[in-house]
This record gives sequence, C-alpha cells and structure tokens, in this order.
Amino acid sequence: MSPIAALGTGLSVAVFGANGGIGRALIGILQAEDSVERVYALSRVRPDNLSGKTTSIAFDLLDEKSISDAAAVIAAQGPLHLAIIATGLLHDDSGGPEKRGQDLSEANMQRLFAINTIGPTLIAKHVLPILDRDRQSVFAALSARVGSISDNRLGGWHSYRASKAALNMMLRTLSVELAYRNPRAVCVALHPGTVDTPLSKPFQSSLSSTGIFSPHQAATNLLGIIAGLSAEDTGSFIAWDGQPISY
Repeated sequence: MSPIAALGTGLSVAVFGANGGIGRALIGILQAEDSVERVYALSRVRPDNLSGKTTSIAFDLLDEKSISDAAAVIAAQGPLHLAIIATGLLHDDSGGPEKRGQDLSEANMQRLFAINTIGPTLIAKHVLPILDRDRQSVFAALSARVGSISDNRLGGWHSYRASKAALNMMLRTLSVELAYRNPRAVCVALHPGTVDTPLSKPFQSSLSSTGIFSPHQAATNLLGIIAGLSAEDTGSFIAWDGQPISY
C-alpha cells in the first residue's frame, strides 16, 4: 500500500535537504508514487537519479534569499500539499557534539542554531503561505528526541539539543498562527529515530543493528506518519512509530 495514499492524488511535494540520506530516500519513494504529480528536490547539490516529474532547485539553508527564491519557483506552479525539511547537523569536521559544558564554543553553537533552527524556520516563513488551502496539506520538519527538554536525563550534546528544542518551539508557535490562516494545514516536528547516515555513524556502535533504520525505512516510516495526520495534530512532536514526544 502507498505510504501516502491518504493524502489523495495530484500531489505537489517538496523535500528540502534532498541530497542527504533521508532526503534522497524520500525523493525515491515520492517519485514512484502515482498519487504524486510534482516533486521538488531542494539542495545545494543536485541529487542523482531524478525522474521526469522531479524539479531540482538549488538552495542554501543559510541564505534566506535562496530560500525565498526557491519558494517562488514552487509557488509559480501551484500550491504545495506536502513540504518536508530533511536537513540537520550534529557534527562535522570541526568537531563532534559536546560532552561537557566546558566543551561549548560560540562558533559551534552559532553554526548548529543556524542550520538546525534558523534555516528551517526561514523555510517555514516562505513555504507555509504556499500550502494548499482547499485540502489538507502538511509541513513537517525533522527534529530529534534529544531536543525534548522533559526527556533529557543524560545531558551532553548541549548545542544540538538546544537547537532542536528551539526548532520544536518555532514549529509549535508557527502552527498556532497557521491554524488561523489555513485551518486545514498541519505543521509538525518528526523524530525519524536513529538512521544509518553520516550524522549518526560515529554513535552507532552503542546501538544494536535492530535499533538503526536504513534511510529508506526511515523515509517510509515518516511518510506513514504524515499520511495519518489530521488538523488536530498540528503543533505536535511525533516519533517514527507514531507516538507523541513530550516537549
């Protein structure tokens, strides 16, 4: 059965971060869906293996003009029914997540907040207004369970936790405004679980293989959750298995 059958037909969908592990998997699934009419793959580098129904749009998460320009390209073709932000940063060549407060640095905090909070929020600024108003539409951004304040019992990963918690707050706040402007639209934060991508690779040794999803399985899980959403779910923070996560 199609993972997004409940969303209807003639769908226009956009994936921001289309060249990442989960993003590429989402594009692959969506391209193969008969119910999807148009796919927009947004990334700095054009993904491989795009089908004829997919338009590649270059954008930079750290450049608001490129985000607004990308949204304008999409809007010119009609309203969106589904937008997924599959971007995020936990670590890079400059270092891994902090283990102690003494490891905090201004530069690392600024970079993680720019990528994990500010960029996705600016995407929402320009994309929420182009969601379809005549049928249910969904705006979903990938967050992380470690961004839950009430669930934080281990500490560490200070900047990543804080940037994802801030993203959750922004999505929740935007969902309240969206409910007035587009009552049929849904805005949610989704936790994909631990996925076999470069983001999680250094931390997989402490997990069993059964606790790690392939990008394809993670994408399928996420689309299944999205397909089951209703307007009452807007503002929620939901895990890969459909269970709510406390903020």
